[in-house]
Amino acid sequence: MSSETGFVALEIKSSGLPASLTARFAVALGSAALLSGCLSSSDSQQADPVVVENPVAYVERALLFEENTGTLVEDNLADPSAFRPGARLLLQASASPDAETRDITARAFAGPQFLDDNGQLRYDVKDLHVSHDGSRLLFAMRAPEIEDADDEDQPTWNIWEYDATTDGLRRIIDSDVTARAGQDVAPAYLPDGRIVFSSTRQRISKAILLDEGKPQYSGLDEELDTEAFVLHVMDDDGQNIEQITFNQSHDLDPMVSDDGTIVFSRWDNAGQTRNNGLNLYRVNPDGTGLSYLYGRHSHDSVPEANGIQYLQPRKSDSGNLLVQLRPFESNDYASVLAEVDVEQFVEANLRIDGAEGTGQQPLVPGVGLDGQLSLKGSYASVSPLLDGTNRYLVSWTPCRLREVATDRIVNCTDDRLESEAYLPAEPVYGLWLLDINSETQRPVVPPVEGVQFDEAVLMKERPLEGFIPESQFAGPEGALKDAGYGVLHIRSVYDIDGVDTTPAGIDVMADPLQTPPEDRPARFLRLEKPVAIPDENVRDFDNSAFGRSRAQLMREILGYVPIEPDGSVKVAVPANVAFAISVLDEQGQRIGARHQNWLTVRPGETLECAGCHNPNSPTPHGRPDAGPDPVWGGAATTGIPFPNTDPGLFADMGETMAEVFARINDIRRPTPDVIYADEWSGDAVDPKPDSFSYAYGELQTPQPISGVCASDWAPNCRIVINYEQHIHPLWSLNREVLDPNTLEVVDDYTCTSCHSNSDAADMPQLPAGQLDLGDGPSPDEPLHFNAYRELLFPDNEQELVNDALVDVLVDSGEVLEDEEGNPILDAEGNVQPIMVTVPVQASMSVNGARASNFFDVFAEGGAHHDFLTPSELRLIAEWLDVGGQYFNNPFDAPED
Repeated sequence: MSSETGFVALEIKSSGLPASLTARFAVALGSAALLSGCLSSSDSQQADPVVVENPVAYVERALLFEENTGTLVEDNLADPSAFRPGARLLLQASASPDAETRDITARAFAGPQFLDDNGQLRYDVKDLHVSHDGSRLLFAMRAPEIEDADDEDQPTWNIWEYDATTDGLRRIIDSDVTARAGQDVAPAYLPDGRIVFSSTRQRISKAILLDEGKPQYSGLDEELDTEAFVLHVMDDDGQNIEQITFNQSHDLDPMVSDDGTIVFSRWDNAGQTRNNGLNLYRVNPDGTGLSYLYGRHSHDSVPEANGIQYLQPRKSDSGNLLVQLRPFESNDYASVLAEVDVEQFVEANLRIDGAEGTGQQPLVPGVGLDGQLSLKGSYASVSPLLDGTNRYLVSWTPCRLREVATDRIVNCTDDRLESEAYLPAEPVYGLWLLDINSETQRPVVPPVEGVQFDEAVLMKERPLEGFIPESQFAGPEGALKDAGYGVLHIRSVYDIDGVDTTPAGIDVMADPLQTPPEDRPARFLRLEKPVAIPDENVRDFDNSAFGRSRAQLMREILGYVPIEPDGSVKVAVPANVAFAISVLDEQGQRIGARHQNWLTVRPGETLECAGCHNPNSPTPHGRPDAGPDPVWGGAATTGIPFPNTDPGLFADMGETMAEVFARINDIRRPTPDVIYADEWSGDAVDPKPDSFSYAYGELQTPQPISGVCASDWAPNCRIVINYEQHIHPLWSLNREVLDPNTLEVVDDYTCTSCHSNSDAADMPQLPAGQLDLGDGPSPDEPLHFNAYRELLFPDNEQELVNDALVDVLVDSGEVLEDEEGNPILDAEGNVQPIMVTVPVQASMSVNGARASNFFDVFAEGGAHHDFLTPSELRLIAEWLDVGGQYFNNPFDAPED
């Protein structure tokens, strides 16, 4: 140790790289570093039975550098299929640095066909997981790249298993055809011997696409970059592969917790909103019980890091979850290792009861992350020993700098970190045994220049987790299971984050004598489904197909159901599809914010919700054991109806009105039409409320449903609204009013009779309200009708000059000036005013019908009242509510 610096110099082995990349570095032993005993002697390691007796498996991977910049190749969590060639899986006889080590995977690619032009074997391996008895190792591995082959013809990631007792190596899925059908990563053993893993196979989703009349394909994530990885299970021989989650972006890193549930990282990216990211979720092995767990509002929980994500959940000795926190993109591969108390917390600063607190703690505070260097170095991976000693196998690099003047690599000091004479050097991740209790860190695999040692796991026996049998459903739920439905039950949509939002209480809202239906703000529930977007090899279409905004991508509608007077809903929902809900008013327009989290039910499963959630509220939501208690207790007693309701609809204590209706009349099923019929009013209610409906059958333009579904609405039926096919024809539909006696035209409400740039005699005219709804492509986007852009994009006010439409120009109040600020005069010596156009705001908004002033003129007393029918207005409203897309089916969009 240097008496001047207080550092221990440690030689870094060279991997055969140029001498300029070989260096010595130093690890702080003073008070600046927590890990003060990082160079404990080998004797102390040999006395540790864990170190001596159990093999360690780990990944050795060459660091890759960008050819142009020389920087490290970036690692992006958004692409789990990324290929970093040059890795191999090694098995070390023990955790002692001098233990024998051997390559256990290279044999899988024996033969010259796997070698690159330099004669090297360059494959990739990751995601290590040890069996309960410590004898077998699951991992994901990808064969070397095929030179000159297209992306779709390259090898895929597959799940492999190594058996240490027999030295056997096998791919879990034996069939080459089946193995190539998807990218398979992140495997873990289930207690019954099956395997859960993340994959792009999307097996059930593909079958549903076929039922919808589309080809089978794996849908892209919501950034449209890669095929979405979701959770599947399979037998240990690769048979009986079944999809169990249905996210539209990635579900990654499954871990089986002690109670048998699967905890995993889910990329919440619906609507691509501000708080989206990778959060912790849990689900049963059969796909039931999916629920949010932790992290949605905690992506800023690591100081000075932008958008950290929750990754790689693992068990810990404390009973908390061990996670890795890092941004999506990283070129130093660093993570903050943290323990998360998911039993008591739903966010980093929020308990499950809504009280404030601290729910996560770093294992080692103050480490480097996201390019920020620290004297404590940086960590890339962690694996707990789970022997009660609070020790971990970690991948760690010291803090290193490159001296600009000499290209020499040196250790970090406070002065050097502040100096412009040094730049960050590439990491050297070695493997270490981290002991939190004693604040020591011992070497297991010494670092090597140009190499990253990562994902170390101890092949050690551990307790078997609890077994959760497959869910069984009987009665009405069993019948719905057979029909392809699950069930959604909401106690009351008026319960928002545990607050009764009705003026006088839900019990008053539920009483049809005190609150007639027209006074109830929530009348219908709409079920909305995302459309899986194919990659360009399946369907190549222009981005203009999404329309004004790509945020919602494409959406379909699964159907509608009435909301009961108490705000409750119990409805059959198509199983195995992601869906969202919208609460609607009497006109069928969404009230409140857009629902930006995907829900799913498995066949026969019931999803219970207390109420709704304000997306801007920190109140816990979406987790059954978190958040406030339901505010609506339901029926006060058993055997009598709710006050002033039909006596035939008698309640059991605690039931919602939806539960009562379902028990007596069966669970409601969604319908394509918005239908209200009074089913609750008792004898005291007189007169009875009028029934009404907004039916597609009343349209004189093409309906957004198939003929088969119009007569028999089934789980695979969809409402698909495209602008050109379903909205645009409304504008030119003949709406002439004829005299009943003479049949002469006495009025004409046809939209394009006024809202077009030419009149009936084909003479130029100024479109009424500066809104041109005529046919023809837009000059701004030829793939859009001009009318679409007139409705949804800002425009300039125009006027008719010499039979031509030109932009109106007005004096801005400013004049032309030269560089020195002096007015520029015209030929007559006058200042020259700066003329500007007059903006015209769009009458429609992709944020929904209620955000669009389009509907104001059709309201009671409006200038266009009764010009469009209620069913037509409903069609326009639902189209805007789901995003106002130009196309909502990628196969209806023209090929690029």
